[in-house]
Amino acid sequence: MAMIHPTAVIHPKAIIGDACHIGPYCVIGEHVVLGKGCKLHSHVVIDGHTKLGDENEIFPFASIGLKTQDLKWKGGVTRTEIGDRNTFREYVTIHSATGDGEVTTVGSYNHVLAYCHLAHNVTLGSHIIMSNCATLAGHVTVEDHAVISIAAVHQFCRVGKMSMIGGYSKISQDVPPFMLVDGNPASTRTINKIGLERNGVSEEAQTALRQAYKFLFREGLTITNAVAKIEAELPLLPEIQYLVNFVKTSERGISK
Repeated sequence: MAMIHPTAVIHPKAIIGDACHIGPYCVIGEHVVLGKGCKLHSHVVIDGHTKLGDENEIFPFASIGLKTQDLKWKGGVTRTEIGDRNTFREYVTIHSATGDGEVTTVGSYNHVLAYCHLAHNVTLGSHIIMSNCATLAGHVTVEDHAVISIAAVHQFCRVGKMSMIGGYSKISQDVPPFMLVDGNPASTRTINKIGLERNGVSEEAQTALRQAYKFLFREGLTITNAVAKIEAELPLLPEIQYLVNFVKTSERGISK
């Protein structure tokens, strides 16, 4: 049985999973689906066409699934879909998508700290940490195991997997996977060694990524020539192939 505080306001058509805990003064809209075991501490608002998986924990004054702030909004049905076992701390805001049929997506096992903002059409992967006040503009994609400190990410940017963004950084181009990016404007400083070790990346791959970093960011080569040198001289390990593909498909360019 769900435990629902008598002051909570829940639309009768909302779907509440087993063993959910909904605290004082929470508001749940008509088209909301909560998976089993979710915990809403108090004063949480979830509205719009929003679906959460199992065992998500949401702290006071978070707002999830409400209408986009995008001025291009023309109406229609937009969605917010969230996976399992995420933590959303105080005052986190996650907005629904802008266009009819579009989705703002959050994966699983993410830790989103106080005052963070995920704008319309964001795609957030899994096992991501967003530190206090980190902000993702519209259409940003963040890949798995990334760490974002207090930073602002420009719309349509990509943040590669196992990368780390330093505090107070301004991100206006793509953040390459496996790298540490910092500054305003942001630049790629080195490989994210601690993140790679924590995620079990081999020493061989770390050595190759360090050399790839030098080709891309320290030898004064064009991106095209740096990629060609990586492909010609480095072992085509999965991590190297992933980095090369990310760089080749970047539409905004990478943070150099």
